[in-house]
Amino acid sequence: MEIEVTKYRHDLPQRHGGIFLADGGLETTLIFHDGLELPHFAAFVLLDSPEGLQKLKRYYEAYLAVARAHGTGFVLDSPTWRANPDWADKLGYDAAALKAINVRSIAFLEDLRAGWERPELPCVISGAIGPRGDGYKAGNIDAAEAEAYHAAQIAAFVEGGADMVTAYTLTSINEAIGIARAAKAQAIPAVISFTVETNGCLVNGATLREAIETVDRETASAPEYFMINCAHPVHFEKALEAGEGWVKRIHGVRANASTKSHAELDECTALDAGDPRDLGRRYRDLRRAFPAMRMLGGCCGTDHRHVQAICDAVLPPRALTA
Repeated sequence: MEIEVTKYRHDLPQRHGGIFLADGGLETTLIFHDGLELPHFAAFVLLDSPEGLQKLKRYYEAYLAVARAHGTGFVLDSPTWRANPDWADKLGYDAAALKAINVRSIAFLEDLRAGWERPELPCVISGAIGPRGDGYKAGNIDAAEAEAYHAAQIAAFVEGGADMVTAYTLTSINEAIGIARAAKAQAIPAVISFTVETNGCLVNGATLREAIETVDRETASAPEYFMINCAHPVHFEKALEAGEGWVKRIHGVRANASTKSHAELDECTALDAGDPRDLGRRYRDLRRAFPAMRMLGGCCGTDHRHVQAICDAVLPPRALTA
């Protein structure tokens, strides 16, 4: 597919087919592999220092190298999962500083894209949004409140020139509705990614089907598509039903390396990197059962080796390039 090297806000290339990769567990990689201290699990603070920028650059480049070797497109997510007002306040960022760093996160990704993208390898820039609260606990926020709360971060991504926004690790249907509405109001494509517990349901007991169908119903199907992240495939494989319309709305997976529950991971003092090859095989099986799942990356505990294993399992050898 020939493309012009430009922004894709009005025509996301991943909507036209093909595998697109994403990165893995940014925060767990920086903490456990690079030995960094991330206050409140916030990676966006690294954008404020030359040393931090170099750490982030090396992190993303490892994944971009995998994508280039396999001839796939890539979705670059900004390191801003914690860059919302509640978490920023804990870190000493006022509203102006928070807006500036969200805008700057997109410029940082644009520099990475400029050095990597080729006409046959599209690279999409996504502003990453996290939940207002803890990604492992039930959110207590209504849709209107969520829309107002997340609008400022979305506006910063629009100003910065992001192609899309992606809300990760959501546990609240209402928060997902609010984010989808806020993005729609600002005319930027949005993706909603839920996380589930070991039973395949959201922490409040809602099923993935309930979550996706409710968001679509309440927003006139505003999200571009849905994803699942921050859970191992063994936690959600059985919750999916081939052929049903709501499953066809799930276009991506960013799974954890570990099969542990969220509660167990919260108590871990050492990284559980799981089995990359087994994870790759599970992605292969998901792709065979659900071909619409073509946005592939990792979450907690994964690094570029896991994404490499996913590529090895999912992509045919002829897809590899020199």
